[in-house]
Amino acid sequence: MNAVAAPRPDAFRPASVGLTTLGLSLATFMQVLDTTIANVSLPTIAGNLGVSADQSTWVITSFAVCMAISLPLTGWLTRRFGEVPLFVASTLLFTLASFLCGIAQSMPMLIAFRALQGAVAGPMYPVTQSLLISIYPPEKRGQALALLAMVTIVAPIAGPILGGWITDNYSWPWIFFINVPIGLFACLVVRSQLGARPKRLERPKMDYVGLITLIIGVGALQIVLDKGNDEDWFESTFIIVTSLISAISLAVFLIWELTDKEPIVNLRLFRHRNFAAGTTVLVFAYAAFFAISLLIPQWLQRQLGYTSTWAGFATAPIGILPVLLSPFIGRHAHRFDLRLLASLAFLTMGATSLMRSGFNLDVDFNHVATIQLIQGIGVALFFMPVTQILLSDLAPGEIADGSGLATFLRTLGGSFSASLTTFLWQRRAEVHHAHLTEHVTVYDPAAQQAIATLGNGDLPRAAGLLDRMITLQSYQISFNEVFHLLGWVFFSLVLVLWLAKPPFGAKTGAPPGGGH
Repeated sequence: MNAVAAPRPDAFRPASVGLTTLGLSLATFMQVLDTTIANVSLPTIAGNLGVSADQSTWVITSFAVCMAISLPLTGWLTRRFGEVPLFVASTLLFTLASFLCGIAQSMPMLIAFRALQGAVAGPMYPVTQSLLISIYPPEKRGQALALLAMVTIVAPIAGPILGGWITDNYSWPWIFFINVPIGLFACLVVRSQLGARPKRLERPKMDYVGLITLIIGVGALQIVLDKGNDEDWFESTFIIVTSLISAISLAVFLIWELTDKEPIVNLRLFRHRNFAAGTTVLVFAYAAFFAISLLIPQWLQRQLGYTSTWAGFATAPIGILPVLLSPFIGRHAHRFDLRLLASLAFLTMGATSLMRSGFNLDVDFNHVATIQLIQGIGVALFFMPVTQILLSDLAPGEIADGSGLATFLRTLGGSFSASLTTFLWQRRAEVHHAHLTEHVTVYDPAAQQAIATLGNGDLPRAAGLLDRMITLQSYQISFNEVFHLLGWVFFSLVLVLWLAKPPFGAKTGAPPGGGH
């Protein structure tokens, strides 16, 4: 009787829903922004701290590894401490870690503080998602998820542009210092608005076997994915050993979590049909989207000679339509079958990928930017419907677990995508380079004519120019192949998406097991 009479967290409304939404959104924007803002600043950071470029990449890896480990722990942490205290503590620690990153005087210090930043960043997005769903009535939850989707899209796009501008005009520590006022404001707002929100705390036992195997398995896997291309994958003893450690640890983790009565990560959520189908679609669609976001700027800079700033301008239009359309989609999405909206998203993203598979080295800025703009339609229709579908058959007490697990798998999918995309682009370019050079011989009249024309009698110079031309064409052919593959990945996801079944409204009522 007491459990029934107790106030429900999902029935609580803050004094100002708008102000609360602003605070939650700013914290999420800050956290997502920091996944990419340091990328373009690595050469400057390496130079200022006196380390090599390879060593500086640990600034990215340490953040990614620790965030990947902490993400799936979100459900356990919310049951133990409550969503609002966890959000406030995570945001405060993230702000502190950002300040410490800015004052770091050596690379080991910076890596350690970035690891702390990643560890406390993990719960921020899933808890924000859960809190937004709880403070809005069911008919307006689509708007809240659309807003969060917009933040998730815009922040990674803004990160490299903002990071490059701050580094060029001020100094690299300021890419971390800008988090301090944002983080403090978000903490104050959320604490004042949601401090009175009822909590239903549990005392879940600590699953030490699950925790240790998760840390070792996910940490080792993230290192393999981040360092695999640099170490030439399984030609490296380090990668082989780390892969074995990861595989064994994750196998033990999966077996233990599926059989333990109180697992630290609730893998049993996959018994829900919509969660299983929605999460599968989210992971693969985000991986393909992440591949596009990674490959386009590199291609613009390496093959077309763009500066990092102009590469940012060429890719930025992808965020325009999501910003403009998200409020409309959030307000009216409930009138449509969410599977239709997401299907339209994947068809659009697949079509734009196939458009890029016909690119050549003469493509101009406007053409690249226009296709980015068109893809924005797909991006605007992707995140909110898929997120609402995967959360739709979870009880309120399972939302934080489900959001944390789905976000973890999405992040892991992005890491796999980054490694595989770079690997495929590089290896297929090498194959095409070998095929193209087979035809360049002294016995080929066309080759003789090309060398004579290029070098004006200077054979070494002509050979160098011809090799550069072949290399550029090899990478372009490989680029086109990767985008052809990505196009069909998006198309195939439409079939998986329709395995989900309506209704897609969030469940109401008391969470099972006392909730949180």
